[in-house]
Amino acid sequence: MVNYLVFLTISAATFALFGLGLNVQWGFTGLINFGHVAFMTVGAYTTVLLSLQGVPLIFSALVGAVLAALLGLLIGTSTLRLREDYLAIVTIGVSEVVRLIALNEEWLTKGAFGLQRYPLPLENFRPNLVSKLAMIGLLTLLAVWSLWQLWQWFRQQSRREKLKAQESKHHQPISLTISAIIGALLILTVYGTGAVALYDYTYKAGLMLISLIVLALVYWRLESLVRSPWGRLLKAIREDEEVPKALGKNIFWYKLQSFMLGGSIAGIAGAFYAWQLTTVFPNNFEPIITFNAWTMVVLGGAGNNVGTILGAVIFWAYDSVTRFVLPQLGIIDASRLGAFRVMVIGLILMVLMVWRPQGILGKKEELTLGR
Repeated sequence: MVNYLVFLTISAATFALFGLGLNVQWGFTGLINFGHVAFMTVGAYTTVLLSLQGVPLIFSALVGAVLAALLGLLIGTSTLRLREDYLAIVTIGVSEVVRLIALNEEWLTKGAFGLQRYPLPLENFRPNLVSKLAMIGLLTLLAVWSLWQLWQWFRQQSRREKLKAQESKHHQPISLTISAIIGALLILTVYGTGAVALYDYTYKAGLMLISLIVLALVYWRLESLVRSPWGRLLKAIREDEEVPKALGKNIFWYKLQSFMLGGSIAGIAGAFYAWQLTTVFPNNFEPIITFNAWTMVVLGGAGNNVGTILGAVIFWAYDSVTRFVLPQLGIIDASRLGAFRVMVIGLILMVLMVWRPQGILGKKEELTLGR
C-alpha cells in the first residue's frame, strides 16, 4: 500500500509540474496549446540520452528544460502571431512530429524498442540511519511549508469571498473551508506515507522526495512571477492584448517568454516522467497526455497554481479508484474499461463546464476559452 501511494505521489507531482507549465501558457497568458506533450518528450529524451553519455543527471535535466524552451521559441516565433485556433492546430502537429521523430530515428532514440537501463537519481544510494532521518526532516520542512502556504492562500481567498459576500449580501461559501481541510489532509497523508517510505528506503522513495522538492520550488517561483509586473502583464494580455499594446508593450515578446517558460517546466516534468517509468518509449508521449494536463488545469481552475496542483491530485485519485474499483463491480469488461474511464472524465468535464466553468478554485472572470 505504501509503495502504491508513493507511486501516486510521484505521478501527481510530475503531472502537477506538467500542468503548471500549461497553466503559464493558457491560464495566465491565454495561449491555447494542444501539443504540450512535445515539451515533455524533448525533456525526457534529452535527459535520458545525455545521462547515458555520462552527463550528471541534474545537468541532463537542465539541458532538457533548455531544449524544451528552445522548442517553445521555435514554435512561438512562427505561430504566436496566428489566431488562437490556428495556434492550437499547429501545436498538435508539432507534438506529433516530435513523437514520430522519436519513433523513427532509431540511431538516436532506439525507436519503438525504447531507451532502457539508463541512470536514475539516487538509484545506488544506500542511506544509513542518519541519512534517512535527514531526508525525513527535509520532508517535514516541506510539509510544514506546504501547510503554511495553504493557510496563507486560505486567508487571502477568505478575505476576498467575505468582501464579495458583504457586497452581494449572501453568506460566505463553505467551499473554501472544505478545500483547505482536504488540502491539509492530503499534505499530511503524503507526509506520513513519505516518512514511512524514506525510512524503509527504496529508489522510488528518493524520487518522490526529489519530485516534491522540485514541485515546491517551481510553484514558489511561479507564484512570485505571476504577482510581479511581468505576471500582471501576462494577465493583461490574456484579458485584452490591445490594452498593453496601446501602452507600448511588446505583446509578442511577452507571449514568447510565457510559451518558453511553460515549455521548460514541461521539459523538467519529462525528466521525472522518464525516471519514474525507468524505460522510455515514443508511445509514452501520445496526445492523451496533453488531454490529461488540460483536464487537470480545467478541473482545478485556470490561472490558479494551487488549482492546477489540486487538479493533478484529483485526477490521479480518480485514476486509482477507477482502475481498482470498477473491475470489482463487474459493470464493464476489462477490454472496454480504459475507454469507459476516459469517457467518464469527459462527462465530468462537461458537467463542470456547465456547473462551474472556472474550475474548482478558478475565477470566472479569468476564463479565456470561448471569448
